[in-house]
Amino acid sequence: MTEPSMASENKTRPIPPLSKSARRRAVREMLWNDHGFLRVGFKNLHQVAEGMWRANQPQPHHLRYMKSELGLRTLINLRGESQKGYYLLEQEVCASLDVQLIDFKMFSRDIPTPQRIMEANALFDSIAYPAVMHCKSGADRTGITAALYLILKCGVPVETARKQLSLKYLHIRQGKTGVLDYYFDRYLADRERSGIGFLDWATDERNVSEIKSDFLLGRR
Repeated sequence: MTEPSMASENKTRPIPPLSKSARRRAVREMLWNDHGFLRVGFKNLHQVAEGMWRANQPQPHHLRYMKSELGLRTLINLRGESQKGYYLLEQEVCASLDVQLIDFKMFSRDIPTPQRIMEANALFDSIAYPAVMHCKSGADRTGITAALYLILKCGVPVETARKQLSLKYLHIRQGKTGVLDYYFDRYLADRERSGIGFLDWATDERNVSEIKSDFLLGRR
C-alpha cells in the first residue's frame, strides 16, 4: 500500500499570529461569509470511536474546548487549505494550542478515489490521538470519513459504520450527497455476490466511474 503524500497537508511549520486587524477581518468573514453565526453555540460534536471525534467547522472557542476537555492533539480539516477567515483562525489557534492541523480534502457529492482511500488508511495510522475531523456542517464529508475510519481503523462492519451518514449528523440522503450512501449500497451488493473485502473493493479503479455514472443515471 502506498503512503499518502502528506507533505503539504501536515501543518508543521510555525504559524505567525494574525495582526489585530487581520483577526477582526477573519472573525467577520468566519461569522458571516462562512455562516459561522449558526455554529457559535453548535458544535455538532460526536464521538466516533475511542480517541476520534467528528464535528462541524470549529471556531476558536470550540478548539479551546476540544483541547481542554478532549485532549485534542490532531485536527483533520476535510475542507482543504484556504485563505478564508475560518481557516486562518483555525491555523492560528491550532498553532497556539500545539495541535497538529492536517488538511485532508474530501467531497460531499463525490465518492473517494482509490488513492484517497489508501491515503486515509495511512493517515489514520500516522496521526496522534485524540483527534477531531471536521468539514463545514459536520454532515457529509465528515460522515463518509468517519465511516471510513470505523471500517479501516476499527474493523467495524460496513453496515454499522455507514450509520455515520445519517440525519442524526444532519446528513440527508436525498439529493446529490446521496452518492455517499450509494457508495456503500454498491459495496454491500458486490460483497453479497463475491464476498470481496472493503479495502480491495474500494481501491479498484473500475468501481469509481461506474458508481458515479449509475448514481447520476438513477440506477439505484
